[in-house]
Amino acid sequence: MDKRYKTLTLPEQVVLRRQAIEDVLAHPEWTLPEAVRHLKKTMRLTTAELAKLAGIGARTLQDIEQERSDGSVQTMNRILGVVGLRLGVGRVKPPACTSPATPSC
Repeated sequence: MDKRYKTLTLPEQVVLRRQAIEDVLAHPEWTLPEAVRHLKKTMRLTTAELAKLAGIGARTLQDIEQERSDGSVQTMNRILGVVGLRLGVGRVKPPACTSPATPSC
């Protein structure tokens, strides 16, 4: 737990984790570094603590957060796995059809 904050009870930590998960799922437009930073901040963890929980190096996590590295799919799954999430593929909505004469409409 980040020492800048008072120590939280286990139920309080669970509430923060749930909130972090809901926030990330509610904002699919966030980049992976933004999502990782939000998870870390919301759960009140330091970079070293989150890296240890994810089983990756603190420098690797720091590079991802600061957008110096994209991180591999495996690394991102380790980070997101801390809160029970994983990277996935989803369908993007096609742009709205503006002309019925367009063949793709």
